[in-house]
Amino acid sequence: MDGVADLDDFAALVPRDHGLCVVSTLRPDGSVQSSVVNAGVLAHPHRDGRVVGLVARGDSRKLRHLRADPRVTIVVRAGWQWVAVEGTAELIGPDDPAPDVDAEALRLLLREVFTAAGGTHDDWATYDRVMVEERRTAVLVTPRRVYTNPGN
Repeated sequence: MDGVADLDDFAALVPRDHGLCVVSTLRPDGSVQSSVVNAGVLAHPHRDGRVVGLVARGDSRKLRHLRADPRVTIVVRAGWQWVAVEGTAELIGPDDPAPDVDAEALRLLLREVFTAAGGTHDDWATYDRVMVEERRTAVLVTPRRVYTNPGN
């Protein structure tokens, strides 16, 4: 494979470690900020193509960084296998409104991102309530470059 990968490769690793990924954003000074998130692959809700999606708290530093500079890298790994996606983040949430995305569409999108990352829930009403209370935002990463360690 020689380092070339696609979103199918990323998606294949998601269930192997609960969708745990490292996401890296740029601080205003140009340094890198990284954190661990759950992410998965899903169809873009408003256009053709697939994206890597994650859900972020409304008060998170990653959202502040992405609002200023939408460039992002997200890496999924399982054992020694990993796939990196570099791209541009699109934010859809209560503080980042998108055309044609009302409260109901956002509720469903947040669920879709959560389940794409391998999440399940016994009480969706509670999940929905917490998402609203925490002003959760869907982060959709459109890939520009996808790569992996050689030999995968």
